This record gives sequence, C-alpha cells and structure tokens, in this order.
Amino acid sequence: MQRTLLQNLRWTSLPAAMAVTLALAWTPVAVRATPPAAEEISLWSGHAPVGDGSFETSDARITVHPAPAKTATAAVVICPGGGYGGLALGPEGHGIAQWLNQHGIAGVVLEYRLPKGRAFVPLLDAQRAIRTVRVKAKAWGIDPGHIGIMGFSAGGHLAATAATHFDGGNPQAADPTDRVSCRPDFAILIYPVVTMGAKTHGGSKANLLGPNPTPEMVDLFSNEKQVTDKTPPMFLAHAKDDAVVPPDHSRMLYEALKAHRLPAEYLQLPSGGHGLNGYQGPMWDAWQTQSLVWLAGLIPPAAK
Repeated sequence: MQRTLLQNLRWTSLPAAMAVTLALAWTPVAVRATPPAAEEISLWSGHAPVGDGSFETSDARITVHPAPAKTATAAVVICPGGGYGGLALGPEGHGIAQWLNQHGIAGVVLEYRLPKGRAFVPLLDAQRAIRTVRVKAKAWGIDPGHIGIMGFSAGGHLAATAATHFDGGNPQAADPTDRVSCRPDFAILIYPVVTMGAKTHGGSKANLLGPNPTPEMVDLFSNEKQVTDKTPPMFLAHAKDDAVVPPDHSRMLYEALKAHRLPAEYLQLPSGGHGLNGYQGPMWDAWQTQSLVWLAGLIPPAAK
C-alpha cells in the first residue's frame, strides 16, 4: 500500500499530505549514544574544472555527517540556497544534515563554488559530490544505489540540474571517482528555482548565466525542459504565497515529470513564503514529515 500510494503522480495539498503522514508514519531508527564526527572532504584538491576544458586554483568541499545508526541505507547530498551568490550553510545545510541523521540517513553538505556567470561550475561540483559519495559508500555503510540530492531555492536549481544532467561515468578514467555514475537516485527540492525562462528568479539567473546568456544556455538550465525517461524520482514542496520564487517553478517541473510518467510528488503548502517562515513552524515541519514518508517508499529503513 505504501509504495503504490507514494509513487503515484499526483498534486498534494497540505491536508492530504498530513493524512498520509498519519497513516504512514516514519519509524525512527536506533541511534548511537555518541554520533560519529563529521568529516570534511575536498572535491578537487585545489585544481577545479571550470567547464570549458580549463581549470582554476579553487575547490569545493563536502562535509559528511554520518547517520548515527548501525547501518545507513541512504545518503543525501545537500545543496544550500543563496541565489548563486552565497550559501545558506546553516539552516539549509548542516541543520538539514543533522535532521536527516535522526532518521538514519547520512547528510552530505555541499559547499559548491559560486558560478559568477560560469554556468557549469556548480553542476560540476554537484556531480563530483555524488560520485565521491558513491565511491566511498561501502566504507560509510551506504547503499550506492540510494544516494540522492536535495536543494533549497537556488540550491534547489542546482539539485534539479544534477538530477537532469548526468552521466554514467567514464570506465577508462584515470581517477576512480570519475568512473562511477553521477546520477542521483532521487531528488528532494524545496522552494526550488527551476526555470531560467520568463518566470525565473532574476538574481539566480544573472549569477549563474551572466548578463547576456544565449537562448541555448537558458534552455539548457531550464530544468523543466531537461526531463527524460531516465530522470530520477522527485519530491517538490513550495508555498503558494512564495513571491520570491513563484510556485510555478515547482509546478512546471512536476508537470514535466508527470508527462514522462516518473515517480514524483508535489506538496503545495498554503503559506510560508520563501524560506517557509524562517525555517520553522507547521509549513517547515510539513515538508520534512512528508518527504520522509515519500522517501520511505523508495529506500528500506536503516538497520536497528
């Protein structure tokens, strides 16, 4: 019953979502008395690709918050928002990782490079983060087939981009990390920027694509136009009264997923605006609860 209900494509209002939540409650996993320490990992060792074949002396990093359970079944790469001009690492990064830990899921906070008009830079970092987690999955007690990505606002755009722009890896690559797939197994997008078209968030678009992007680049990074039959399952949540990033962003992506008959859920929150009342209150709690219920239909529970 749970798998069938949660994988159906449908619009979801808050009352319906909460009804499902009550019927299908997430069971917390057993935790260790002392959670494992977080680990910070460099993704590029100071020699980072820009996307045009050149490199820069820069880096991106991930901070891995291991799940405080005997065995983690999944990991989520977390992309904080910030309009592609900054990173909200606290409430949309490390705080989210700690919340995931409470449910037996490893949280991996991505400090991606800011693009400054170089559109492929954040995507390369997100792809590298997914590959890195997949390569290290066995050592971290994670199933390499249960590695997802999550993002908020512009970080939601990055997560959606990673979920619609991926490859299976290069088996001949000298670097073992480059040999594995960067396709996330699922995506969770909270008040995401999705389109670079007419309804875009102007600041995110300018920071990502620069002042005069070509129509081809606008389309390439309008993720509602990049959905294919290979796109992973997605959960989206957006407040109806979000005046910063209109809910049309989530709606367009959800409709594209629906057109391809892909597993997806869209939680329409009645209020909360952008940031859902400062990351607190019933609207913030609602997406967290409902996303865990949805995720429970995709991954097995952690060992107790």
